[in-house]
Amino acid sequence: MRMIISFAALFLSVILLQLSSGSLGPLDALSGLALDFTRQEIGLLGSAHFLGFFIGCWWAPRLMGSVGHSRAFAAFTAAGAIGLLAHMLIVDPVAWAVMRVASGMCVAGCYTVVEAWLQAKVTNETRGRTMGVYRVIDMGASLAAQLVIGVLEPASYVSYNILAIVCCAALLPLTLTKVKQPETPASPRLRPRLAFDRSPLAAAGVLVAALSSASFRMVGPVYGQEVGLTTAQIAWFMAAFVLGGAIAQYPMGWLADKYDRRWVLIWLSAAAMASCAITAFAGGAGTAMIMLTAGLFGLTTFPIYSVAAAHAHDFADASERVELSAALMFYFALGAIAAPLTASALIDAFGPPALFAMIALGHGALIVFGLARMRARAAPTDRTRYVYSPRTSFQIGRLTKHFRDDK
Repeated sequence: MRMIISFAALFLSVILLQLSSGSLGPLDALSGLALDFTRQEIGLLGSAHFLGFFIGCWWAPRLMGSVGHSRAFAAFTAAGAIGLLAHMLIVDPVAWAVMRVASGMCVAGCYTVVEAWLQAKVTNETRGRTMGVYRVIDMGASLAAQLVIGVLEPASYVSYNILAIVCCAALLPLTLTKVKQPETPASPRLRPRLAFDRSPLAAAGVLVAALSSASFRMVGPVYGQEVGLTTAQIAWFMAAFVLGGAIAQYPMGWLADKYDRRWVLIWLSAAAMASCAITAFAGGAGTAMIMLTAGLFGLTTFPIYSVAAAHAHDFADASERVELSAALMFYFALGAIAAPLTASALIDAFGPPALFAMIALGHGALIVFGLARMRARAAPTDRTRYVYSPRTSFQIGRLTKHFRDDK
């Protein structure tokens, strides 16, 4: 308990950061609609966010090495706050895309600092409890961030100003803590081919996970408005997706540890295709049905990244854990950059159900590829533990590697 309390400043910064950054994507989508941006321009904002996220993941360890943890956290937070405040000063989709690059860098950079700090301070005895609290806080704050959309007016300077204030407030706990800064960890080498070499199916799985998650998070509000949801209802719609994903973690982890993970991925993708079909045709079935289908969609798509990551680690040794986690994050970032722009273009051309048709097609391809890979080689006899893998920074591999090697 004393160790958890010592991390209170870090956890409070995570909560404030998540409330700010997690609300920005849906708010930008709704604001773009209010300002008559095209759907493709709204999709561009989501893609720009993940481009900034990738840049931040790569740059943050190097900046920490130059200026230290607290200053790096302050620099990334300032970039995010500037991007938020500039939204209503320059109302232009291209300018907003540049601002979203800054917000993506802010998220990745700040999470890198927090996770590097946690990794340096936890011990094997406290790691499980600390990571458990960290996951609950991160997921809970992400859920709350979706609900914040219900009280923020789209395309309003006040709304963006509130998020900027919350973003700046994230600076205070971490920069004022009296806990000594740890030594800067060496940044993991980025070897994208490592993920494909260890498991082509896992690399494909994280790409499909990005297709599902990034397109829904960034373009989902557009779908919600198209099917007649109010702003407050869109907030619950997005929250239902996050809640479904949170509920899925334990049962999917149990299944992934008990059965062949390739079959778990295949059946998850089959369930995801079914949930896509149900969600696509639920637009006229009433608000309650739309909310339930969003939760079902999160339940079937959210765990795919973690199951794919566990499958990849089954073919790696302990010395490759950190670099393999970074490589999987790289593939996720690639998919997340492309997904919102593609989804918005399809909605523009074919209507709201096209979002879920695209996602279902991706999962169908994953099923076919998974079956082909099962014919190519047998399942590993010695498997790692299933670990819920947040898509937060390249440093997350350092925090989770010990859990994978514990039998």
